[in-house]
Amino acid sequence: MLLFLNFLKKKSESKPKQVTSSSPPTPKRTSEQIATRKGELGEYKIDIQLDQLPRTYRHLSDLLIPNPKAKSGYSQIDHVVITPYAIFVIETKNYQGTIYGGKDRNTWLVNGKFKMMNPFVQNYGHMKALSSLIDEKYHNLFVSMVSFTKRSTFKVDPDYRKIASNELIVYDIELSEFIHRKESVLKIQHKEPLLNESDILTINQAIVNANILDQTVREEHKRALNKSVKKTSSSSTCEVCNKSVSNKVRAYCLSNPTFKGKVYCYEHQRSIGK
Repeated sequence: MLLFLNFLKKKSESKPKQVTSSSPPTPKRTSEQIATRKGELGEYKIDIQLDQLPRTYRHLSDLLIPNPKAKSGYSQIDHVVITPYAIFVIETKNYQGTIYGGKDRNTWLVNGKFKMMNPFVQNYGHMKALSSLIDEKYHNLFVSMVSFTKRSTFKVDPDYRKIASNELIVYDIELSEFIHRKESVLKIQHKEPLLNESDILTINQAIVNANILDQTVREEHKRALNKSVKKTSSSSTCEVCNKSVSNKVRAYCLSNPTFKGKVYCYEHQRSIGK
C-alpha cells in the first residue's frame, strides 16, 4: 500500500504545471490608422472591380507623375482606365457623411461643416498632367470620375449622376457599372471605337514611363501635401477684420447657415447675427 501511494505522489509531481499566458492587450488604433485602413479597404474594392474589366482595357493605379503646376510639382492619380472609347481618370475619396457641392464651387462641404477641394477641379489638374504625356488627338477622350464610399451621401449637382456627363460622381461599389454604362453610351454615339489596340497600348506605356516609383520622391510629395493642408487649416481669418480664428470657430461658422459659408470672429458673429 505504501509503495502504491509513493508511486501516485511521484506521478503527480512529474506532471508539468499548466502555464497560462496572458497576451498583452491589443493597442488601441488611432483615428489616423482607422482612416488609413478604411481607405485601403475602399481601394481594394475598386481594384477588384477594375481587375474584372475586359482584357482589351488597360488600367493603372497609384500613379505619381510630374506636374509643374501642382504645389508639390507632382500629381498623384488614384486610377486610370483606358478603353476603346475613353480615358477614365478616377479620384477616390474616403469621407464619411453628407457631401455638398456643385460645379460652380471650388470648395465643397462635408456634413455642412468641413471644407474640401472640389474633387473635379482636383481631377482636372490630373487630366492636364496626363495630357502632357500623350498625343493631342487623345485629349478630348478624358472622362473624370470621383468615387466615394457608401458611408457618404450625395447632395451635389444632379448632372454629376447623369451618364451623358463627362464628370461623374459614383459610389465605390458602382464604379465598374458606371464605366460600362458610359461605354455603352459612347458606342451608340460612335459607330467605330475611338481607340484601337495600338492606341491603348501607346497611351498606357506613356503613362507607365512617366510614373515615378522612387519612394523618396513619393514621401517628399506626401510631406508637401500635408504641409499645405496644415497651412490652409490654420490660416482661417475673419471675413470682416481679417483676425485669425481657431479651427473650432471656423467649423462653427461653416456649419451655421446664418454665415452663408463665411468665417467670422466671435465679435463679428454677434453683429452678423443681429
